Amino acid sequence: MAHYAVRTYGDPVLRQRAAEVEEFDGVLARLVDDMVETMYEAEGAGLAAPQVGVQRRLFVYDVGDGPGVVVNPRIADASGEWRYDEGCLSIPGLRLAIVRPARVVVTGQDADGEPVELEADEFLARVFQHEVDHLDGVLMLERLEDDERKIALKVLRDRAMGLDTTALEARLSGAGSTRVV
Repeated sequence: MAHYAVRTYGDPVLRQRAAEVEEFDGVLARLVDDMVETMYEAEGAGLAAPQVGVQRRLFVYDVGDGPGVVVNPRIADASGEWRYDEGCLSIPGLRLAIVRPARVVVTGQDADGEPVELEADEFLARVFQHEVDHLDGVLMLERLEDDERKIALKVLRDRAMGLDTTALEARLSGAGSTRVV
């Protein structure tokens, strides 16, 4: 059982910029372990601390090579362009075609406070960008064109009222994706 519940759309914590991590101690190590467990239980590829209600700049990830963590991340370089049907643990069941850089370099620290620099492309680059967005209080909805954002927001409003959103969801370009960031 995960130690945290994943916060979902509408929770104000998801719209706030997270604070820098200053203490690299046992509390941080436990947070990282608990976040990895939560990410696995939710079947995600990444999880930012604000998604579990912790307003600190760190995220965990695993795209198949084992778990990793980046503390106080910064996107130092980005290039190319890649459109991908992106999902989000904080917006369950909604897949949206988002255009992001295809390659990034992320700098930050590991859980011990040591500097890290990670180069990533395609899906891993997307995970890094998606999680950094969470740390800045940005949801993937904000990365959509206006028309698609309106449809996505209507889907979320209708779902909250218990309405069937199947037809609306089919109008979104990311309707067929299965991977969740």
